[in-house]
Amino acid sequence: MQYLRSLFFIFQMYLVMLIMAIGFTPFVIVNRRYAYSAVHTYCRWVRWTARLIVGLRSEVRGPVPETEVIVASKHQSFFDIILLVSVLPRPKFIMKSSLRFAPIVGYYADRIGCVPVNRGKRAEAIRKMVAGVTAGDAPAGQLVIFPQGTRVAPGAHLPYKIGTYVIYSETVQACVPAATNVGVFWPRHGILRRPGLAVVEFLPPITPGASREDFMAQLESSVEANSDRLMAEAGFPVATRG
Repeated sequence: MQYLRSLFFIFQMYLVMLIMAIGFTPFVIVNRRYAYSAVHTYCRWVRWTARLIVGLRSEVRGPVPETEVIVASKHQSFFDIILLVSVLPRPKFIMKSSLRFAPIVGYYADRIGCVPVNRGKRAEAIRKMVAGVTAGDAPAGQLVIFPQGTRVAPGAHLPYKIGTYVIYSETVQACVPAATNVGVFWPRHGILRRPGLAVVEFLPPITPGASREDFMAQLESSVEANSDRLMAEAGFPVATRG
């Protein structure tokens, strides 16, 4: 039964994406600010229907950043993106380049100022990230970056990449780490969505001026320790880090 509920939830999620895109796009073409209205409305709809249909409640903890900052978030599945976009006033993402060509998503990503990069070419990706973020016509907002570069399943460990520090040092902006447990309920792949409480938590910011070593150590320890705590709250068996 939960599988069928999940299947219906996913179907309506993409159907509503199409319907909202049709309704909002004429306004978005005229003025970028309607793109934010569209993505906020859609993500809040997904959160509400996740609770209603599959029993997946969601919560955002900690002070929501409202100024120009970098948000360095743990990334476990599409649902952490939904939670972040639902509350950040002007979210924009460092995203993989192929998403530019995705129907609906690619257009709206461009309108809210997302920066596409080719993850397979590290040096080029870093140059494009910096250029895209610091360009004079880049829209102001909260820049979300996934410091591990991809979705990471609960319990798996991937290294933190240097790109987050490069943007932090180039923009001289505070970096707000964010932890999550959403992968316990909404996996990277597959249909099944499990009931429970999915959380994204904004953590104390790392102020500008930290050295590369200090920044990377603070970021990883903050995000990983708090993500482990949130996953343990959700009943996921978190291994002790040695």
